[in-house]
Amino acid sequence: MSLQVPALGVNDSAKSLEVAEAVFGQPFNETLVHQLIVKYMANARAGTKAQKTRSDVSGGGTKPWRQKGTGRARAGTTRSPIWRTGGVVFAARPRSYDQKLNKKMFRSAIRSILSELLRQNRLVVSSDISVDTPKTKLLVEKLKSVDAKRVLLVVESVDVNLALAARNIPYVEVIEAANLNPVMLISSDKVIVTPGALKQVQESLS
Repeated sequence: MSLQVPALGVNDSAKSLEVAEAVFGQPFNETLVHQLIVKYMANARAGTKAQKTRSDVSGGGTKPWRQKGTGRARAGTTRSPIWRTGGVVFAARPRSYDQKLNKKMFRSAIRSILSELLRQNRLVVSSDISVDTPKTKLLVEKLKSVDAKRVLLVVESVDVNLALAARNIPYVEVIEAANLNPVMLISSDKVIVTPGALKQVQESLS
């Protein structure tokens, strides 16, 4: 059984395309999609934050004053965390935030997202999103009929003209089909896919 991905508009050279229900007709698995989104956002964290403990800061080799007789509290080092120039008690260390998700779960989550986009009429196909010259106004003209603020263009391979034309348009992103990003997919109001990219996506998820 197959489904239809609608064309961007009546004037578009690409007509609605048939796609497999096994890829674009899956129920929305909110739990799995949430797990995938959390993984992507966690993996994007640098994890380079670092602070110094009392053993890392310099100085503090000698006792600042004698143990008794000064009237002040006992102190053995100036590197104690209670001192202004001392170390941090629970110091942050560089760490990795990477989370693992096996391929089967990843593919299932992407299928779930694409299926939901199709059900909500947020996924369309178009052959006319490429531009001959790197002019932003040419791409703006092509996207004028798109009633959406955030638009994601999915192509087989990003050409220089399209990348340069899209980079100055707010909330318009271009991505290759091989690098589908679930965060971009769910945050886009409209996902426009070329026929070749749609075929590529379907083959990779079948």
